[in-house]
Amino acid sequence: MSVITNYPPTAELQALDAAHHMHPFTANAELAQKGARIIVRADGVRLTDSDGAEMIDAMAGLWCVNIGYGRHELAEAAARQMRELPYYNTFFQTSHVPALQLAAKLAELAPGDLNHVFFAAGGSEANDTNIRMVRHYWARKGQPEKRVIISRRNAYHGSSMGSASLGGMAGMHAQGGMPIPDIVHIDQPNWYAEGGDSDPQEFGIARARQLEAKIAELGADKVAAFIAEPVQGAGGVIVPPESYWPEIKRICAEHDILLIADEVICGFGRIGHWFGSQSYDIQPHIMTIAKGLSSGYAPIGGSIVCDEVAEVIGGGEFNHGYTYSGHPVAAAVALENLRILEEEKIVQRVHDDTGPYLTEAWARLADHPLVGEAVNRGLMASIALTPDKARRAPFAAPVGTVGLIARERCFANNLVMRHVGDRMIISPPLIISRDDIDEVILRATRALDETLETLHQRNLMTAAA
Repeated sequence: MSVITNYPPTAELQALDAAHHMHPFTANAELAQKGARIIVRADGVRLTDSDGAEMIDAMAGLWCVNIGYGRHELAEAAARQMRELPYYNTFFQTSHVPALQLAAKLAELAPGDLNHVFFAAGGSEANDTNIRMVRHYWARKGQPEKRVIISRRNAYHGSSMGSASLGGMAGMHAQGGMPIPDIVHIDQPNWYAEGGDSDPQEFGIARARQLEAKIAELGADKVAAFIAEPVQGAGGVIVPPESYWPEIKRICAEHDILLIADEVICGFGRIGHWFGSQSYDIQPHIMTIAKGLSSGYAPIGGSIVCDEVAEVIGGGEFNHGYTYSGHPVAAAVALENLRILEEEKIVQRVHDDTGPYLTEAWARLADHPLVGEAVNRGLMASIALTPDKARRAPFAAPVGTVGLIARERCFANNLVMRHVGDRMIISPPLIISRDDIDEVILRATRALDETLETLHQRNLMTAAA
């Protein structure tokens, strides 16, 4: 297979990008002055930019390239499907082989009685589906007033109007009139930042019981569902105390509330099981899936739905769907991706080998003067930056100031590592090797050293009062 290498010069590409391309979650005028980094190739866990620099992608794109870059099998699966049936919809009492085979495979992999799949083109669409599905479910059961969906502050569930309303990101809610009605939020189980002097397990129970308090405030006859990620991803890789999820399960069961696990990041091996719900024994009624479903090689997502909810919804017409629901090419790519994950035992490797290895290696970062906490679950990890480790204190500078400096030093060391406020996070391809993990730690440590030096130079090593 030939690779096109005669790209225009980087400056020309950056000018074209600045002139016409509106980037997501970006101050585009500022980026136009700086110039975007243009990625031209990728293989395994590494990216190459238009200047020839090679980087370790410790974020797997956007948490999604689980099997790594450069797997020609997925390209071949897409090409075969394009030749045979490039597109058809699943409206109007029709189906096609890739969609039905993928739905059957997902039912086989999913825990419990999650045996039904409603496809979307990504996680945002799937969570929009969930809003309508749970409300329609209760309406068909004769309880149309059960409409409220409870989520968490600092959660991320997508960026469409519905899914961003489900999320609890204040910056997103400040733009565009969100949240939409009948979506409310409780606090996140972030012990490091919000637990004070409390015991982590007691804190986990207390945060879970905020759900029970909110149900009591609103009335159980008004609450349709609770949605949460097993481990918060875009919120900063917030690993909940072990006491949290058992209490959430109890509360949902006792108050007849549907439980939605957003598996868009945690699903397909990220934290050492096929789904994060299995890691925490969550047993949801609905799971949101996307990202690792196709390892990002094609846009596809969906909702995996339990028998009882699917039966109620299926008892009449559900007036909902997308042009690309179960797109045959995306479904074929996803099937090939799942085959690779399964046959190469990649999920098992995360559970047995690379996940534990990262736990050991990542913990060493806690010894750095800037790091107050180093946590991970499988191949999903974060460090909290602080000027005062003993107090877990935030910086006096505006939130994100130090994180952005650290991110830029990571990029300068050819390590793609993301910042969320003043937390640094990674979520590498699941095929990452032990040697690559060692290299990530080495580059991250170098970036932290450079960040610390910069903070001293700019008098930023000051804790908030």
